[in-house]
Amino acid sequence: MSSVKVSVIMPVYKVEEYVGKAIESIQQQTLTEWELWAVDDGSPDKSGEICDAYAAKDPRIHVIHKENGGAPSARNMAMERAQGEYMFFMDSDDWAEATMLAEMYALAKRDQAQLVVAGFYIDTYYTEQEYRTDDFVTEDAVYPDAQSFRKASYKLFDKNLLYTPWNKLYESRYLKEHDLKFPKTFWDDFPFNLSVVDEIERVTVTSRQYYHFIRKRAESETAAYRPNMYEKREEEHGWLLALYKKWGIQDEATQEMLARRYIERFIGCVENLTNPSCTLSVRQKKQEIHKMLQNPRVRRCLHKARPHSIYMKCMLIPIRLRSVQLLYWECKFISFVKTRDTKLFSKLKAGR
Repeated sequence: MSSVKVSVIMPVYKVEEYVGKAIESIQQQTLTEWELWAVDDGSPDKSGEICDAYAAKDPRIHVIHKENGGAPSARNMAMERAQGEYMFFMDSDDWAEATMLAEMYALAKRDQAQLVVAGFYIDTYYTEQEYRTDDFVTEDAVYPDAQSFRKASYKLFDKNLLYTPWNKLYESRYLKEHDLKFPKTFWDDFPFNLSVVDEIERVTVTSRQYYHFIRKRAESETAAYRPNMYEKREEEHGWLLALYKKWGIQDEATQEMLARRYIERFIGCVENLTNPSCTLSVRQKKQEIHKMLQNPRVRRCLHKARPHSIYMKCMLIPIRLRSVQLLYWECKFISFVKTRDTKLFSKLKAGR
């Protein structure tokens, strides 16, 4: 029987400035019975060499070098070799506080949990020293069966706690018994977690926060235009609707969360069109916005959504009016702030 309590799995690609801190934050964990699988996904910089240097000094660190295939393939390769009772998925440009693994593992064992969900921080850097921290957290909870988790899951989705893999401890046996892997797709985290919670029975949630997701590199916040973003968001919404239909959960609170989530991401899809990197003409952009506004989901979700802030209520006015022109200029302003003033953008985003 393996003595490894937690297998930490970390894809590595073009992070030579950050990966050392990520590894050291695991080495500093108060729980010592861990292993780290760092998967060099064909990184063209010195990231792989840096991982090798740490592995040479610490036998708990294992490095896999492979051709570039994306984060899903890197994680899946490490999952096949992981020996720990639980798995933790980490990004190689973030860091974790020292008590994370010990405290999450203790909760997992206490409740025989198949999944432990913790709060996290997003640290958005404006300069090398100046940054803003946003807290993502909810109350402590123990869900001992599938039905209790499913009824309360909307709260976790609403707090953004069920989308990412790096604020969770996954029971290895559960992942292997259900043959759960990361799908080879853009934004693979979300569909993976949906497949995890689909049949989950025992979930523990802690209000403690451990993981620091870092927005520092330019591409972390000022994302490039993504041609298929709208279609992807539509697909994701369909997955969520299908999951709740399968669960038989159709209460008002859940429906409101789903509607508000859809509308917020709808605005993000329009802003994607007004991103400076989008090469479509203004006319083409407005034609796309017009098509998007005709989607029946927009009207249904507007009716059910209850925005939490005056700011967000104002953001929905052009959509309620079905005004292509107003929505275009609103999102163009968002793009301007997003690309020119990260500090203001992160503040507005957190306040929605």
